[in-house]
Amino acid sequence: MTGRRRTTSTSSTSSLRPRVPGSRSGGGTARRVRSALLTVGALVACSSLTAACGVVPGLSGDSSDDSITVMTWAPENTSATNEPGVPAMAKAYARWINAGGGIGGRKLNVLTCNDRNDSIEATKCARRAVKENAVAVVGSYSQFASSFMSPLEAAGIPFIGGYGLTDDEFKSILSYPINGGQPALLAGLGEELGKTCGPVALVRPDTIAGDALPLLLNSGLKAGGHPAAADVRAVEDATAFDPQAEQALRGATRDPLLKGCVVPALDERTGTFMDSFRRLSEEFPAVRTASVLGSVDQSVVDSSGGASGPYEGAYVTSWYPAASDRRWDPMKKVIREQAFGDNRIDPADAGVQTTWIAYTVLRKVVESLGGGEVSARTIRYALEHGLTVGTGGLTPPLRWRSQDMTAVVDYPRLVNTDVTFQAVRGGRLVAAREGFVNVARTLESTVTG
Repeated sequence: MTGRRRTTSTSSTSSLRPRVPGSRSGGGTARRVRSALLTVGALVACSSLTAACGVVPGLSGDSSDDSITVMTWAPENTSATNEPGVPAMAKAYARWINAGGGIGGRKLNVLTCNDRNDSIEATKCARRAVKENAVAVVGSYSQFASSFMSPLEAAGIPFIGGYGLTDDEFKSILSYPINGGQPALLAGLGEELGKTCGPVALVRPDTIAGDALPLLLNSGLKAGGHPAAADVRAVEDATAFDPQAEQALRGATRDPLLKGCVVPALDERTGTFMDSFRRLSEEFPAVRTASVLGSVDQSVVDSSGGASGPYEGAYVTSWYPAASDRRWDPMKKVIREQAFGDNRIDPADAGVQTTWIAYTVLRKVVESLGGGEVSARTIRYALEHGLTVGTGGLTPPLRWRSQDMTAVVDYPRLVNTDVTFQAVRGGRLVAAREGFVNVARTLESTVTG
């Protein structure tokens, strides 16, 4: 795919489309008119010599003309966290949208990239997005925003709906988050556990991204007058977690009169941790578990024993409704029609869900531009000047004006601080409470308190 020539709305026809407020005019108009006349002349000259002439970008009838090129990246085939469903969902979305005529008649061209859980590879993905003239990076998963945001910022390419793993996704002026990321999940979980648990132990990766998790969980615990959690660090790509499981169990039982909670937040390695946890937990019967979506989903609950497993009764915070909610039916229909048999795409996976919503945002943005220019610049303009995007109830209505940002100093780009509470009951992950719960005040206390 990298070898294909791609065209974007910066082609010669862009000067004939309605101008977005704030774009340049004046001396460049004459140059664009001369360019357009020369292009028309070239087409006339080629009319009888089609085989000898190349395609003129933006003016021929070729199916690749006026397409919208975007990129989605995530780690795949690594020894640590993998999110193959993210790029797979992006490709399925493109097949679905193009089968219906594209977005406003424009074909959606999705490029994918493997960041391999590596900062250098993440930077390469961003540079490829620039080289391929992508108008946006959409619905991606990476813990290296500090590496990939700089190339995107230099090129003016918006980052729409990342997973929210790192602080940088909530700081860059070109980032447009659709959820509250790890900050909202951990703060919300802390609020809930502060009401229902005795001592709490957090098991998290010993990484830069993982370093922020204790502070966030503790902000929620503090809101309920609860002591801070024990902080248990684990190597991200470990194949066993017996020492960490024992340390967490001892931390959660340091008060023998109260039933403690262990919170594994290790993404896909959470299942590996639970193997160790199950072997040792018989010695510590008065311990429950809790986690966040991304570390625990229905497949994890099933593989750990369902109703008889360690997650039974556990609280799980999410940004979205439970996977069984009917609001996910349109996404599931697209998966059935465009990715049937592709086991990389799990509709209960938070990465897949985030990608679906991020592409919903992209579609609404492009549709808002009508027949006008679709470029990184016009997409940014629409996002920053009052466009409100509904997601079918999967999130609150989203908007990214400066006045829509929350007052969380460390995360200035936050626009959605709502979470949902789910619980494992009878081996099924179901809604524990109706609707969304806003945790903005708790997040603000992380800085001011």
